[in-house]
Amino acid sequence: MRNGFHYTGLFVVMIFGSCAVTKPYQRPAASIQGLYRDQAFSDTSNIANIHWKDFFRDTILQNLIAEAIDHNLDLKIAATRLQEAEANFQQSKLALFPNFSADALAQRGKTTNAKTAAGSSPNQLYQLNLNANWEADVWGKLRSSKRAEAAALMQSEAYRRLVQTDLVSSIANYYYELLALDQQLKITQESVINWITTVNMMKTLKDADVVTGAAVVQSEASRYAVEVTIPDIQQSIRQTENALSILLGRVPGPIERSSLSSQIAIGYVQTGVPSQLLANRPDVQEAEENFRYYFELTNVARTYFYPALTITASAGWSTTAVSDLFSPTALLKNIAAGLTQPIFNNGINKTRLKIAQGQQQEALYNFQKIVLTAGQEVSNSLFSYQSVLEKTNARDSQIVNLQKAVNYTQQLVRYSSANYTEVLTAEQNLLSAELGQVNDQLQKWQAIINLYSALGGGWK
Repeated sequence: MRNGFHYTGLFVVMIFGSCAVTKPYQRPAASIQGLYRDQAFSDTSNIANIHWKDFFRDTILQNLIAEAIDHNLDLKIAATRLQEAEANFQQSKLALFPNFSADALAQRGKTTNAKTAAGSSPNQLYQLNLNANWEADVWGKLRSSKRAEAAALMQSEAYRRLVQTDLVSSIANYYYELLALDQQLKITQESVINWITTVNMMKTLKDADVVTGAAVVQSEASRYAVEVTIPDIQQSIRQTENALSILLGRVPGPIERSSLSSQIAIGYVQTGVPSQLLANRPDVQEAEENFRYYFELTNVARTYFYPALTITASAGWSTTAVSDLFSPTALLKNIAAGLTQPIFNNGINKTRLKIAQGQQQEALYNFQKIVLTAGQEVSNSLFSYQSVLEKTNARDSQIVNLQKAVNYTQQLVRYSSANYTEVLTAEQNLLSAELGQVNDQLQKWQAIINLYSALGGGWK
C-alpha cells in the first residue's frame, strides 16, 4: 500500500510539475505605430475586406480570376501542402493514445529422450499475445508537439491564402496591362495615319515652294519612327497574354478582354488601421504561425530534460496444445511502468534546446520584418495612388493644349508663318502625352490593385 501511495504521489507531482516545464503561447510583439508613414487613420473600413468579385467590376476579369483559382498550378500545390500538414496534425493527435500490437507464434520441434535410445519426443508451443505501450504525457511533450503541428497546419492554410492573394493581384495587373497596351497600340496606329497625312501635306507644300525637301523627308522619318514601335507593342501584348495564360493554367494563347476606357473607377480607397494587417495579410499570419511552431518545439525540447514515464501491458495465451489455447490456465498477463531519466547523453538535450530557441528567435525576427514590409507596401501603394491622381488634371490640360498646338502649327506652316519642325515637334509631343496618359491610367489601376493586395485583399 505504501509503495502504491508513493508512485501515485510521484505521478501527481509530475503532472503539476509539467506546468512549469512548458510555457503558454503569447503572440509576438510587433511595432505598428506609424506603419503607413505620415498616414493617420482611425476608420476601420478596409478595402481588404471586400470580396474580389465586388472589388473588380469587370465581368471578364472576374471570370479570369475565377478560372485561375480553379486551375492555377501554384494554388494546387499550396492545397496539396495543406493536405500534408493536415495529415501530420492528425498523426500528432494520435500520439497521445497507446500503441497496440498483436503477435502469434506456432512452434514444433523434437527433443532427445535421455533415458531411452528410442529417439525423441515432440515439442509444441502455441502463443497469442496482445501488447500495449503508452508514454504518459507528463511534461507536455506530446501536447506541445500537437500544438506545433496545429501551427504548421495553420501556416499551410495561410500560405494557401497568400498564393491566392498574389494570384488575384497578378491576374488583375496583367489584365490592366493588356488593356493599356491595347490602348497604346490603338493610339500609335492612329498616329501613323496622322503622320501619313502630315507627310502628304508636306509634299503638297513643297510642290508649292512653301517648304523644302527637308520637311518632306523629316516628316517621313518621324512617321517611320512611330510605326517602328508597333511591333514592339504587339510583342509586349503577346508576352503578357502568354504570362497570363500560365497563371490561368492554360497553354499560351489569346486572352479575352474589354477596353481601358470602359473600366469603372473605384470610388473609395480605405486602408483601415495598421493593426488590421495582422488579421488580413496572409504572409503576416503565416509568419506568426511559423513563430508559434518553433515556440512549441522549444517547449518540446525542454521536456527532454525530465524523466519519461512509460507504461507497458501485455496479455495472451501460451500452451502446448491448440485445443487449450484459450483456456483460463493458458492466460498470461503483465503490466509494468518505468521511468527513464536522462543523465548524460553527450549534450544532445542542451544542443536541441539551444537550436530550438535559436529557431524561435529567428522566426520572431522574420515575423517583425514581414510586418514592417507589409507597412512599406501599403505606404508605397497609397502614395502611388495619390500621386497619379495629382497628375490626372495636369495631363488632361497638357493634351488639350498639345492638340491645339498641332492644329495651329499646321495652319501656320501653310502660310509660311511657322517652321515645319514646329509641326513635327507638336505632333511628337502630342503622341508622347497621349501614351503617357494611358500609362497614368495603368499606374492608377496598378496602385489600387497593389494596395488591395498589400492590405490583404483577395483571399476572402
